[in-house]
Amino acid sequence: MEIGLVGLGKMGGNMRERIRRAGHTVVGYDRDPKLADVGSLKELVQTLQAPRAVWVMVPAGEPTDATIRELADLLSVGDLVIDGGNSRWTEDVKHAELLKEKGVGFVDAGVSGGVWGLENGYALMVGGAEDAIGRVMPIFEALKPEGDSGFVHAGAVGAGHFSKMVHNGIEYGMMQSFAEGWELLEAAPQVTNVREVFRSWTEGTVIRSWLLDLLVRALDDDEHLSAIRGYADDSGEGRWTVEAGIDMAVPTPAITASLYARFTSRQEDSPQMKAIAALRNQFGGHAVHKD
Repeated sequence: MEIGLVGLGKMGGNMRERIRRAGHTVVGYDRDPKLADVGSLKELVQTLQAPRAVWVMVPAGEPTDATIRELADLLSVGDLVIDGGNSRWTEDVKHAELLKEKGVGFVDAGVSGGVWGLENGYALMVGGAEDAIGRVMPIFEALKPEGDSGFVHAGAVGAGHFSKMVHNGIEYGMMQSFAEGWELLEAAPQVTNVREVFRSWTEGTVIRSWLLDLLVRALDDDEHLSAIRGYADDSGEGRWTVEAGIDMAVPTPAITASLYARFTSRQEDSPQMKAIAALRNQFGGHAVHKD
């Protein structure tokens, strides 16, 4: 099968390679000419044989909006766009309607696998019409892990990115739990080998997981994480998960707390903690730490 791929960064570049290894033709475009197979979106569309399929793998928000708007003007009736970035699911509906006016189909694909996906495959959560998904199923088969799992047609347009959003919200909570446990163990004077405690959990325990394996890997590189600043970005999905929980009256306290913990990481001297310290001093006479 032949497919166009827009965005050849860490994820997109590896996806291009994995698809090609499966015997398919990929025409790739990226703003960095050193990565691209063609010089523009227009050239990419002209290179592909109709009916075309174009996979968009660029950052969420305006980059995705701009790419899909440009593709809407370049593609023809019967063509198909797959958004495999981390777009918010509400944007999928807007993009699908825009492309529908041009006679172009739309599929949203939540993609998980990170830099390991080239060798291990990518988990794919896909939203859209059955016939549209069927058209590009050979590409999904090439990208997903070997075996029967790793791919799901989650539902209508938006379902793929909604599912990926919840996946990432769960990931926030799991990572926060591991981080809190690590800090607590590091603070305990009687525990002298924290790294190996974590390693011991990778076999036989109910919390064994790939995330745990990756934390052990990180501790092998830097046992006390002394070279890393305690600052963590959030890429959007955690916020969207919390907002969806509010909209649907579904409580998400663990995910919400993990998101707020990331906000705390950005403050070298938390203003909130200043107020709490001051209050503790006022009502209980507790000492405050001053600069």
